[in-house]
Amino acid sequence: MNNPRFTSVWDALEDTPIEAENMKLRSVLMTALKSHLLKSGMSQGQAAALLGVSQPRVSDLMRGKISLFALDALVNMATAAGLHVEMRVFEAG
Repeated sequence: MNNPRFTSVWDALEDTPIEAENMKLRSVLMTALKSHLLKSGMSQGQAAALLGVSQPRVSDLMRGKISLFALDALVNMATAAGLHVEMRVFEAG
């Protein structure tokens, strides 16, 4: 029996390397946003006002509903929250 090894859970779950990479980036942004909002102690309503989204949208973020968030939406929310987003690009291998 040959068990494949994966670099990340997303590599195992997604059908293509492109989808896996997108999910990795979304996951990092969602985790950072959730952590930032929890540390701030603000309510979901206050967070929604800060981020320019609805309270149910903040709830989705806090509950980790990654499939509901596009990468650009997460970048916008992180920036609105006062976070600086950086991306590194390098050759795979």
